[in-house]
Amino acid sequence: MLLAIVALIALALLILAPYVYVQWQARAFLRAPGEAIQPAPVAIVFGAGLWRSGAPTPVLADRVTTAVELYEQGLVERILLSGDNSDPGYNEPEAMRQLALRLGVPEEALVLDFAGRRSYDTCYRARYVFGVQRAIAVTQAYHLPRAVYSCRELGIDTHGVAADRRRYSRGPYLYWRLREVAATLGAVLDLHVFHSQPILGPLAPIASRDPRPRS
Repeated sequence: MLLAIVALIALALLILAPYVYVQWQARAFLRAPGEAIQPAPVAIVFGAGLWRSGAPTPVLADRVTTAVELYEQGLVERILLSGDNSDPGYNEPEAMRQLALRLGVPEEALVLDFAGRRSYDTCYRARYVFGVQRAIAVTQAYHLPRAVYSCRELGIDTHGVAADRRRYSRGPYLYWRLREVAATLGAVLDLHVFHSQPILGPLAPIASRDPRPRS
């Protein structure tokens, strides 16, 4: 019995240690809504699911809306919308694009990444497909440390802005927080053990694209 308890404690520590480490490492680069943040060429928006209708979930809509605010404030020049499009009937980046357009962002300022199936993939492709070197990551506070840590470890000078614009349902939010512990362990393994390489494709540097000047 004692051996089993020790094994369970050791397993818990193994799972929790990467989460605590990532939270600690990312803390200096996180900003709450309304806090001052240095401008960057690109805002990276991470996918967060669609309704059956194809519309963004509230979590995803808040991420896009926050990135649009950064653009309107002149803090970013372009918005990289990264999400899953592995199924023809499921297109996160396009849904994000449509929302950003409705909110007033010009088409020329939007860049779509259709292979951002995971946060790690989004950061990896931002660096090695889109050539991003400095960015603002936009996602909810529970996810922000992992997103910022992943991007920074992949060579992007990244700060993060929390996109919590409303009170989310308590049940799902608790699940997201618990899931984040396991997802952080996966990210650390991808970054430092497996050195995973997602789908890449042709290079498409964002720096070479000039958005329409704002009035």
